[in-house]
Amino acid sequence: MIQENEMQIELKEPLVPVEDYLAAGVHIGTQQKSKDMKDFIYRVRNDGLYILDIRRTDERIKTAAKFLNQYNPANILVVTSRQYGQYPAKKYSEMIGAMSMIGRFIPGLLTNQNLNGYIEPEVVLLTDPIGDAQVIREAVQSGIPVVALCDTNNMTSYVDLVIPTNNKGRKALSMVYYLLTKEMLRLRGITTSLTPEDYETDI
Repeated sequence: MIQENEMQIELKEPLVPVEDYLAAGVHIGTQQKSKDMKDFIYRVRNDGLYILDIRRTDERIKTAAKFLNQYNPANILVVTSRQYGQYPAKKYSEMIGAMSMIGRFIPGLLTNQNLNGYIEPEVVLLTDPIGDAQVIREAVQSGIPVVALCDTNNMTSYVDLVIPTNNKGRKALSMVYYLLTKEMLRLRGITTSLTPEDYETDI
């Protein structure tokens, strides 16, 4: 539920109107704040929830799209263990042409060459540094850059590029993965008729 006057801001050439970000709950953080995420926080609400700055989210999605577009899509690995992240992450990987690992990550997939299914991505995109902590450990060990969707409570010391967002909500995750897809395709000169709803799981 969007509270009145929760965020009175304007964005310069936003990917979507501020109202769309708010309706998806992209700005709704947790009741915990990490020191790593303090620069991305807009304010704290009366009920103790930290609110993320939509301007920073919009800006970071654009930055992440440019960064990820430097890589061959087939060498991008999208990972999520979060239930609500699984459908949008898979949709993103299909549209971009990336690899995806949805659900439980098998330890050693990025570090153990003898393991069946071992892969060597050039960059990793993940939904939550807490739920996907094993992926971060292996990416760091292998020298693979990490792009991560980070909430107000996340530690980001091993994340190379932070996208500040609610990384737990169904609509928020759908919106961010949709915008990342749309912006990456736009930079490649591809237009799409996809909508945020196309990224929403029915769960």
